[in-house]
Amino acid sequence: MKSLPLHQLYKACALKDLPFKTTRQLEPLSEIVGQNRAQEAVRFALAMPHGGYNVYAVGRNGLGKRTMMLRYLEHHVDTDQLAHDWCYVANFDDPREPRLLKLPAGKGAQLKQDVEKLMTRLVKVVPQTFDNDSFLERSEQLKNELAQKQEDELEKIAAQAKRKKVSLTVTTPGGYRLVAMNGEEPHTAETFQALTDEQRAKFEEDINKLEKRLRQVLRKLADWEQEYADKHQALNKETLEGVSGHQIDELIEKYSDLPDVVAFFESVREDMAENLDVFLDENEEHAAIAYASLDKKMPRRYLINLLVHQKTNEVPVVVEDNPTYHNLFGYVENVTYKGTVFTDYSLIRPGSLHRANGGYLLMDAIKVLEQPYVWDGLKRAMRSRSIQINSLERELTLSGTISIEPEAVPLDVKIVLFGDRETWMLLQEYDAEFSELFRVTADFENEMYRTDESQLLYSKFIASLVSEKKLLHCSNKAVARVIEYSARVAEHQDRLSLHAADIANLLRESDFWARQTGAKLISDEHVERALESARYRSSRIRDQLYDSIRDGSTLVDTTGTRIGQLNALSVLSTGGFEFGLPNRITATCYYGDGAVMDIERDAKLGGNIHSKGVMILTSWLAAHFAVKDPMHLSASITFEQNYGEVDGDSASMAELCALISSLADLPARQDLAMTGSVNQFGDVQPIGGVNEKVEGFFATCQLKGGLTGTQGVIVPQSNVQNLMLDSEVVQAVRDGKFAVYAVSHLEEAVSLMLGKPAGKADENGRYPKQSVFGIIQQRLEALREHERQESARDEHKDPSIH
Repeated sequence: MKSLPLHQLYKACALKDLPFKTTRQLEPLSEIVGQNRAQEAVRFALAMPHGGYNVYAVGRNGLGKRTMMLRYLEHHVDTDQLAHDWCYVANFDDPREPRLLKLPAGKGAQLKQDVEKLMTRLVKVVPQTFDNDSFLERSEQLKNELAQKQEDELEKIAAQAKRKKVSLTVTTPGGYRLVAMNGEEPHTAETFQALTDEQRAKFEEDINKLEKRLRQVLRKLADWEQEYADKHQALNKETLEGVSGHQIDELIEKYSDLPDVVAFFESVREDMAENLDVFLDENEEHAAIAYASLDKKMPRRYLINLLVHQKTNEVPVVVEDNPTYHNLFGYVENVTYKGTVFTDYSLIRPGSLHRANGGYLLMDAIKVLEQPYVWDGLKRAMRSRSIQINSLERELTLSGTISIEPEAVPLDVKIVLFGDRETWMLLQEYDAEFSELFRVTADFENEMYRTDESQLLYSKFIASLVSEKKLLHCSNKAVARVIEYSARVAEHQDRLSLHAADIANLLRESDFWARQTGAKLISDEHVERALESARYRSSRIRDQLYDSIRDGSTLVDTTGTRIGQLNALSVLSTGGFEFGLPNRITATCYYGDGAVMDIERDAKLGGNIHSKGVMILTSWLAAHFAVKDPMHLSASITFEQNYGEVDGDSASMAELCALISSLADLPARQDLAMTGSVNQFGDVQPIGGVNEKVEGFFATCQLKGGLTGTQGVIVPQSNVQNLMLDSEVVQAVRDGKFAVYAVSHLEEAVSLMLGKPAGKADENGRYPKQSVFGIIQQRLEALREHERQESARDEHKDPSIH
């Protein structure tokens, strides 16, 4: 069998396919490369005007999901869509339920400034106006008129009482005393008792009449006081209107196209007249709350709480990295003053949903699901299409403090969740509402096809990363090396990895090494240095295992032959760094019933897939050598020096070859290692990690005395397209010191390993005598013949045995 030619071991990127000298000549991509399917899903979801068409972006971290979404939204959002400002204002009828104002973008800040200007002016002007001579004179006049009328009325009844020899004394408002007089002095109990019955009765009758008359007068006085209060209120209102009326009218005119704002100004006009003390009295409590909440010291009940302020009319795009309940839905702050907790509408704070309202909100799915009550709250907001600000304490019923219930904000937002496939499948399975609310799945690709056109597109993608991260530009050789690395990451000669984070990291590190040497461009040498550096940083565990091979602690042969012993290949992963290692597989056979004992499985070190692989090779043996007669050879098979769980079927071809070597009693080559799985018909199936496995055995051969020129690795034919081997391995193959063989059927691997043809059965099921399978067939037939002779001898000795 011939080994694979060089061009099949590594697909280089030809410079003629890259028509540029440096990435400076390339136009950076505005889109993410290779994600057409996901992009179409996003375009569809964002264009759908109906509810429920939110997006779940599926793909592992580092594919550029967020970058693609942000770039797409930057270039494709509907500019006809209008952004809005949202404000909360006091509800003078019910302070616990603040009102909501919706304004065009930019108007909210303007309204806030206008109201603050108005209040600043009124705080100065109102006290002056209500302290000037004109107002005080009119106020005094009203007061004097009331006092004069009250005095006149009381004097009348006092004179009437005097005529009846009764003294009238009026105390606090509404309090009075009528006493019978004895000349100039009030009657004492003794003098009053000394009077005749007729005189006493006369006094009592007069006092009762006076009392009735007095009550009528007092009611009249109360009515006059109310009338005075109304007149005084009218005077206040008239005076205040004189100061503020024209200013409020100007604001009403300015915002005449916004009925809610006009209604607010009218309610302010009414409330100010009823709450003049807000302007006239220095209120410590309000000053303290203003100080504690970092607000301006002015009448708080009239200020605008600008919840969301859009500077321009652009559609808002918000990325929420920490979607806690308060960060998402907003909250109401509290202020403590002299041991009492206060809050009002001006302490309402917005969440991401408020800021993204009318636009797009991007979040990580797992972060949303990790936060308590957020997922349920988000679904509730999306279903009701409104944002209700409830404190988490009230949701949990932990706090009994009085709070406010702001008017709900109408919600119109598209939500984009980024997550992996497992989370997506769990949500589909266990949350019935998920598929109703997230009807569009943007499925991100891990790889793209590698063609001349796609390589150029990938070069532009590299140029966009260089531009975005402000790195040195790359030469075409550096770009070619990055493309080759991308194919290696994709584990396919005709695929390129779309894991943008990997490529960005490689470019950053290449840029670092280029700057270290003072270069103006990133060259292929700098890319190679970055790869070597990353490999060295991550390879401590690998080097420890290689040391155990070098010093003989791990038993591996890379020369000579041995019966029932083979080198299989495995891949180990240590925190994202993968490397290959040889594993010695041994098989022994002995007289028995044809069963194959899998020591790994019986020791509970074998995984399900590994056990399945051993069962398949057992059935292959039975199908080839025990179709008509039983096999009288049993076998056991194991991975030597394996002290942890082993899984996967990529060693099943090696296990079967080891069994065949033991059954045929033929030595197997130790200078070859093999990887691949087999099916029941002996077809060789592809496996993963082929590059690491080949490189692992290559390194082992170097450690065990160097390359001899006969060493190599057998891989499945279907894995040839996955080969992107290290330059050192390719060079060794070029120099004839190492070889890679590709097989598509077990017989080819057996012939290579045992140095004899495997053998092909004729129409009678007989294999050639000198073939490997022929030798096994003859050995089994000899055992069967021996079994028959033993059975006949036993029957001859004991006729009762049938």
